[in-house]
Amino acid sequence: MELMFSFIIPVFNRPNEIEELLQSFVILDYVHDYEIVIVEDGSTIPSLEVIKKFTNRLNINYLTKENSGPGDSRNFGMRQAKGNYFIILDSDCILPRLYLNAVTNFLNKTYIDCFGGPDAAHNSFSSLQKAINFSMTSFITTGGIRGNKRQISKFQPRSFNLGISKEAFLLTGGFGNIHPGEDPDLSIRLWKLGFETALIPEAFVYHKRRISWNKFYQQVSKFGMVRPILNDWHPETKKITYWFPTVFICGLVLAFILVIFNKFLLMSLYGIYFIILFMVALVSTRSLSIAFQALFATIVQFTGYGFGFLKSWMTLKLSNKQPEENFPHLFFKNK
Repeated sequence: MELMFSFIIPVFNRPNEIEELLQSFVILDYVHDYEIVIVEDGSTIPSLEVIKKFTNRLNINYLTKENSGPGDSRNFGMRQAKGNYFIILDSDCILPRLYLNAVTNFLNKTYIDCFGGPDAAHNSFSSLQKAINFSMTSFITTGGIRGNKRQISKFQPRSFNLGISKEAFLLTGGFGNIHPGEDPDLSIRLWKLGFETALIPEAFVYHKRRISWNKFYQQVSKFGMVRPILNDWHPETKKITYWFPTVFICGLVLAFILVIFNKFLLMSLYGIYFIILFMVALVSTRSLSIAFQALFATIVQFTGYGFGFLKSWMTLKLSNKQPEENFPHLFFKNK
């Protein structure tokens, strides 16, 4: 099958991000045709003027709709797209020059109906962005929980960098209205229909993660909260590893309490872990400042995710209400 790619990019009040992303398309090293579908999701700061700068250099289909969240906007874009293979990107991503070559080479050798690619930190990113990127992707934090390149059919792609065939989209109906969590939910529903997913390690993007410490905490807290909901919807996908951040942060609290009573063993173990984490971050980023921030980012990540997971799990166990009633802020109403 000859592949025709359609990039689907929802955007909400982020014209500056779209300009950076489109500029990376301009220098993309790819000789075949593709289209870019930009879905303006009810923005009050539209991207049209920015997009006009690129219409003579890129094949862009600019769509507007009422605000209904990223999942519904992606579905809207895929329904309008002309290609037979869709690539979903977040507006805060930047493509490396060889991105589409990596995707094409993989799919031509090992065709698969859904893939995900990793994210990386660009040299231009701030120290905070690089530290958060490390905490989100490193093997020593939680970067490997959702699978790895050897786990064909078990990798759960994330929607900042996700490819899905038109056939798979039509059979699944695309993304649900939970957010975040719409991407692992889609992966699981794909598996149930017999489709496979995979990681393409070379198909990475630079993911800016427009973020502050507070926003990062809120983000990872939501990640933790949606996982018990997904486990409830898809019980066959439950893993003990999803409890790791909760156990980790509760253990850290216990370690501080034990120190008050002159018991230092548990705190010593945490100290060893943080020293290893710091050294790995230092080698990876080659920056003392980023390595120190990576320590804090990891604690924020584990705390937000761990307590979010525990709160959601307890609420689901003790309440007779549906998740949409208990956590309305995690669900968009589709238009």
